Amino acid sequence: MRAMSIGVLGVCAASIINAADITATDDRGKQITLPDRPARIVALAPSVTELLFAAGAGEKIVGVARYSDFPAAAARIAQVGDASRIALERVLSLRPDLVVAWKSGNHAADIESLERLGITVFVAEPETLAAIPRLVRTFGMLAGTDAAKTAAAQFESGIAALGVRYKKRPAVRVFYEIWHEPLITVNGRHVISDVISLCGGSNIFSAVPVLTPIVSLESVMAAGPDVVLGGSSAMTPGDFSSHWRDYAKYAALRDVQARFVAPDTIQRQSLRLVEGAAAVCAHLDEIRSLKQLH
Repeated sequence: MRAMSIGVLGVCAASIINAADITATDDRGKQITLPDRPARIVALAPSVTELLFAAGAGEKIVGVARYSDFPAAAARIAQVGDASRIALERVLSLRPDLVVAWKSGNHAADIESLERLGITVFVAEPETLAAIPRLVRTFGMLAGTDAAKTAAAQFESGIAALGVRYKKRPAVRVFYEIWHEPLITVNGRHVISDVISLCGGSNIFSAVPVLTPIVSLESVMAAGPDVVLGGSSAMTPGDFSSHWRDYAKYAALRDVQARFVAPDTIQRQSLRLVEGAAAVCAHLDEIRSLKQLH
């Protein structure tokens, strides 16, 4: 009888411990469990770093991927490689309680290696604008911070206002350029495509199965965009416009406008997407006005 009582008490104690665990489902659909709030976090992409800071977890970040430069405090944190090549030994040396990875940017093998070594990894892949505040709230819950709810709500309010203003305006056919050589764009599952839709645009490569496909100039001409949006961090707005003006020799691109969008505000899946989306919406409205003139 005494042994049975001890056994029951043991089960109850285990239940109490398990009830205290912190759980969340990541963007792989995998449930991760932490025994306590993480005190040491490593972020494996600049966008992840931004989201963690937005969630109020910046002081807990002990390692970041290269190019994590926003907010300014991120640039002072130890680096563990870039998004495509992580220094696993460096990550391990930082003794993280939690690593947050980027599904389409980090190598799956690196994520699997960390998990085999006993590191808890949350994998993020915000494919839509709605996923951004969801992740901020999740990170806030995991880290036990108060700032996440406010930051997420402000983002949702800004995006909603843009949708009310622009979403039902006449459609504009958009080619979004992530990179010029080779020419890389996004399909309909990318958050940039969601931004284009928010602004009343139509992504001409939305149906392509690859998330960030390489496309030919000929395929761009065949799709018939009204505007080209994009730009890399190595470009100025003038650089971006001029290299597309060079294509005016082709009849199919003669009247196509090119507009620069600061890449960090739209190509990073962060709260700064409100800023990038506002720029995209303004550019598309300008194109609508030009089309009316013609």
